[in-house]
Amino acid sequence: MKELRIQYNSPVVLTFFLLSLGALALGEFTGERTTWLLFTVYRSPLTDPLTYLRMFTHVLGHALRPLMSNMMLFLVVGPPLEEKYGSKRLLGCIVITAFVSGLVQFIFFPTTALLGASGIVFMMIVLSSLAGMRNGSIPLTLIVVVILYLGGEIVDAVTAQDNISQLTHIVGGLCGAAMGFA
Repeated sequence: MKELRIQYNSPVVLTFFLLSLGALALGEFTGERTTWLLFTVYRSPLTDPLTYLRMFTHVLGHALRPLMSNMMLFLVVGPPLEEKYGSKRLLGCIVITAFVSGLVQFIFFPTTALLGASGIVFMMIVLSSLAGMRNGSIPLTLIVVVILYLGGEIVDAVTAQDNISQLTHIVGGLCGAAMGFA
């Protein structure tokens, strides 16, 4: 009988998950001070070096329930993407999406704060729907995803009164589409 072993099969996805879990634990341990200081984008002085760090690290910050929902999708959609595109490319997509969503938040929403990986998850959803693109054809799955996910986020952006950043979801989806076509 062959010996079964656990494989760290998707290093970018699993490391991102573990870092997010660590950020949550650190936030709990410090009464959310580290979450605010390191893992949340908000309007802060450009002279503060952490302002630039937070443009990337905000995707690691979560409350428990959003972490669970984001990471479930992340852990399902991420590994096939990492296998198809490679770890370096997927990490590049995550970093670009984090920066773009952080920058949009910083510039256009000076009175609110942003944290969480939902923009990254939306990027991955759209990117995965483009994975089957061949010979210049647009997959029907992409069209359905755009209508369902991004269309729903546009409607929610206009009608919902919640603490969810639908713009971050839209930005993530647009980043996924741009990187998928590229």
